[in-house]
Amino acid sequence: MSDASLVPEASPRPDVARLAFADLNACLRAGWADFRRAPQFGLFFSGVYVLGGFLMVLLSAGHVTWVLATSLGFPLAAPFAAVGLYEVSRRLEQGQALDWYRVLGVVWDERKRQIPWMGAIIVIYFLFWTFLAHMIFALMMGVSQMRSVTLEAFLTPEGLALVAVELVVGAVAAFILFALTVVSLPLLLDKEVDFITAMLLSVEVVKTNPAVMLAWAAIIAVLSLVALAPAFLGLIVVLPVLGHATWHLYRKALVHRS
Repeated sequence: MSDASLVPEASPRPDVARLAFADLNACLRAGWADFRRAPQFGLFFSGVYVLGGFLMVLLSAGHVTWVLATSLGFPLAAPFAAVGLYEVSRRLEQGQALDWYRVLGVVWDERKRQIPWMGAIIVIYFLFWTFLAHMIFALMMGVSQMRSVTLEAFLTPEGLALVAVELVVGAVAAFILFALTVVSLPLLLDKEVDFITAMLLSVEVVKTNPAVMLAWAAIIAVLSLVALAPAFLGLIVVLPVLGHATWHLYRKALVHRS
């Protein structure tokens, strides 16, 4: 493929900008505008996730191995789906041609660059969190409870304490992953940088704008949770809007020098 966007030009290390809460509103509006301008792409990438959610529910009845395999596939595929949304926003921003051949071609060619490393990092992080969650459960509820977990067990004082601890630890773990990836994924698409540098810059953005980025993480969590309610169907709209909005947040957060 001869599209110039497939080989981003190397550039100096970008500067981290100061963000305001108003920027989040602007990014959400821009994300919604991008979705409305090219809904077919957003519906395609989010549709894959919704179908995957339904698949996980169907496999959950006594097929733990398949559920685990599907769960591991989700974080591995997530960066590539996100790249598709970022590429759509990038092309809309620059007035470039927008068609399936070019967008999916960029997603396909990312397998040769740094995105697969990010996918591997996310999977490893997912496995670590799964192990940590099980360890917390075993320490607070006992190993024997893990063999036959019931809803009533979580309604006991010990069970409620477990839920509280898991929520706190899970929130911290989720925010760390958020800090590592919030702008690193669009940066890897946009510029020729290594994934370590991209993650460090992403963390720097969060450190420079802690309140704003914490609010952005909360917005993502709340919208995603609400979207799960109607049988995952809300994700069809919420995921692409958030994906497009993340591209615009990246553009505001990192200032590239020419």
